[in-house]
Amino acid sequence: MRTKLNRSATAALALSLAVTLSACSANAPENRMLNSVHQPVVERDRYVFDVETLPGGGLSMNEQRRLADWFDSLGLKYGDKIALDDPLQSKATIAAIDGVASRWGMFVNGPAPMTPGYVAAGGARIVVTRAKASVPGCPDWSAKSDFSMNNKTSSNFGCAINSNLAAMVADKEHLVQGANSTGETVVMSGNKAIDSYRSAKPTGEGGLKNNATSNSGGGGN
Repeated sequence: MRTKLNRSATAALALSLAVTLSACSANAPENRMLNSVHQPVVERDRYVFDVETLPGGGLSMNEQRRLADWFDSLGLKYGDKIALDDPLQSKATIAAIDGVASRWGMFVNGPAPMTPGYVAAGGARIVVTRAKASVPGCPDWSAKSDFSMNNKTSSNFGCAINSNLAAMVADKEHLVQGANSTGETVVMSGNKAIDSYRSAKPTGEGGLKNNATSNSGGGGN
């Protein structure tokens, strides 16, 4: 009798464990593809700076120094986008800002996006947009074991390569829409070197040079 009770208790315990495990596996998300659920996310920050323009357009030397100090405090770098909100759309103002931004190898790139407030009369607004990339939730060691009856990937799968990709790409916008019109210059530069190599005459085409040498020595008594 006691043996039957023990067997019944064991069967009931095994059944309860099976139900618990099945419930856990049903609620846990499963990724059985090679596409990681951890993907880079690009965020944009916008910085605004207002300047006073000259009556005919352009910036005074004092305003140019203020703008240069602001660019320096931002640490302006490759990947940042400079835009201008100028009610007069003065070419002289754009040229003045380009002159300051050229110290960092940059220039005004298109009209400014929408920003809070408004531009005062006789002024212009410079907007610097900076993108940053990260992979939320990485590293992810939430899974206690990589064992899976359904052949799913581990919880941390893709964190390493996507985090490195987000950190290494200089212009974070390229993670969203790729690079435009930069490969053509690289291809053209590479073709110049290849064409120069192909058009060069073979070194042995003119035959071997006959370089005559003579030994001169002084005689002694």
